[in-house]
Amino acid sequence: MSLEWNAALYETLADPMTRWGTEFLGGLDLLGDEYVLDAGCGTGRVTERLLARLPGGRVLAVDGSQAMVRAARERFVGDERVDFSRQDLLELDVDEPVDLVFSTATFHWIGDHETLFLRIFDALKPGGRLAAQCGGEGNISLVAAATERVMRKDRFAPHFEGWTDGKLYASPEDTRRRLAAAGFVDVETWLQPEPTLFQSAEHLAAYLETIVLRSHVRVLPEADRSDFAHAVAREMSEGDGPLLADYVRLNMLARRPTS
Repeated sequence: MSLEWNAALYETLADPMTRWGTEFLGGLDLLGDEYVLDAGCGTGRVTERLLARLPGGRVLAVDGSQAMVRAARERFVGDERVDFSRQDLLELDVDEPVDLVFSTATFHWIGDHETLFLRIFDALKPGGRLAAQCGGEGNISLVAAATERVMRKDRFAPHFEGWTDGKLYASPEDTRRRLAAAGFVDVETWLQPEPTLFQSAEHLAAYLETIVLRSHVRVLPEADRSDFAHAVAREMSEGDGPLLADYVRLNMLARRPTS
């Protein structure tokens, strides 16, 4: 099961992911009566936009974090079109195959895309589709460089001995190959730069601690976590340039064959 999230803080900081997810969703052709699996629903901000596109449809909202599932459930109290399930996507299991697996800002947290795509393939009806967006090749490379410099500082370095991040920012080519190997057809994959501006170093530090550096700060003593995130934000804010996170999104569209 994946690491837990601070759902309350995520809800206040997730504007970039909500914007990207909403824009990606807007480009999808939907009939409005599909049964859709939202893979990595978070607190349900993008799920809400998805439901607006499905007046006659249903959504199965899945997340590996109990706190996220709880927050999403509270968002949709009384809406019978939504069911919820806490699941690791690498062990995804559905009672009823779906028409579409939709996902944003999730797959890069999962290092094993080969198994992930097999599980998604099995969850789809024949002819069902995958539409997903996540961090891709080159994603937040400047953020990563600043983080590595801070990790090497005497105060933090002992905590990161032997540590690995676990995220996967895959290339379009590797993703296309993995999707085809899982059985998908009509595969399309492409990168989309999304440089994201932050209003202040304080805002950036909170965002980093809660989201980007979530797995980093987990290995630190609680008293050091905020200081670590602030140190990375300072590394990123040196000079007179804007506070930018150099996001790159990986988009993927694919279909399970009808037979």
